[in-house]
Amino acid sequence: MFLIALSPILWLIIALSVLKIAAYKACPIALVIALTAGIFVNDMTIPHAVQATLEGVALACWPILLVIIAAIFTYNLTLQTKAMDTIKKMLTSVSNDRRVLILLIGWGFGGFLEGMAGFGTAVAIPAGMLAGIGVNPVLAAMVCLIANSVPTAYGSIGIPIVTLGNVTGIDPIQLATYTALQLIPLTVLCPFLMVIVASHSLKGLKGMVLMCLAAGVGFSATELAIAMFMGPELAVVGGSIVAMAAIIACAKLFPVNDPEHALPPHDDEAPITAGTAVRAWMPFILIFIFLLMTSKLIPAIHDPLNLIKTSVLIYDGPGGEPYTFTWLATPGVLILLAAFIGGTIQGAGFGSMVGCLRRTAWNLRFTIITIITVIATAKVMGYAGMTHEIAE
Repeated sequence: MFLIALSPILWLIIALSVLKIAAYKACPIALVIALTAGIFVNDMTIPHAVQATLEGVALACWPILLVIIAAIFTYNLTLQTKAMDTIKKMLTSVSNDRRVLILLIGWGFGGFLEGMAGFGTAVAIPAGMLAGIGVNPVLAAMVCLIANSVPTAYGSIGIPIVTLGNVTGIDPIQLATYTALQLIPLTVLCPFLMVIVASHSLKGLKGMVLMCLAAGVGFSATELAIAMFMGPELAVVGGSIVAMAAIIACAKLFPVNDPEHALPPHDDEAPITAGTAVRAWMPFILIFIFLLMTSKLIPAIHDPLNLIKTSVLIYDGPGGEPYTFTWLATPGVLILLAAFIGGTIQGAGFGSMVGCLRRTAWNLRFTIITIITVIATAKVMGYAGMTHEIAE
């Protein structure tokens, strides 16, 4: 029974790591295996199997896929409006030292992108920025991969923690807090590792110890505080913002001028005005404000919005409970609202933004298939008793 219960997971391990089958092809097969085992071995009725699958589809679409599509759409919109170019100029103007910019862009801004969008943006975009200012492309990818090893626990607007809470019934705030506590040593260590790798030796830490310590401690302390009092949604976002502020402060108060790590001078560019900077960051600023305003810290807004919901009993078998769709106080809706308002402020027309959203959803089609079938597989395995069998 144990091996039968484990069979969908075993299939995924073999399919993804040995056979190298794409996830969007392997995961639907895992769902079929789970349904077959549940019906023919665990005595799950066909109607209950269908209901369990539908509940998984519902959970995958609302709120998980909604958040993912909204977050990636926000990022794509900043590319479309050229706001990302302004953000890049702002970041690269902080210092001419390669190590400082690797920390600021790879650790700080990379963590910010992971918290906001996830899905590879936290590696691809910072690595591309670093390569564009003269850092070796392979080295840029390496340090960004190191940086991204920590904030992925929270992913796009806390989706991994929120999903874990939905599946297990454990309070997401408790999960977020324990996750942040476990990550403290790695979070503090990560900036030091990035500088060592970027410099190819421990000597690269010369003059950078204070900055690395500030970047790591600032990130981890803020992440823990937000996780404890607000939950997982803004933990990495807040931590990365404080980390960037700490790096910039150290670069200005204790400038590093080591010729060995200096980047080649770039052409002088017109200074960025405060108004231009605010417009460039506006979608992200609004996301932060909206999520903060609707958090448990402000019950006058949080409580009424959370009453706008619909509960539907999708699975009526043993252990089944109504699934609740929260329509307004959910991160995906708030991110979409922030993106459209921010895009309008940046000069994008409504039609062009809708087109950007449509392209984003289409480009994520394989991700959509993967997530829907994975969550549906988990639901089938849970209701069929397969997960309990594995746990035993």
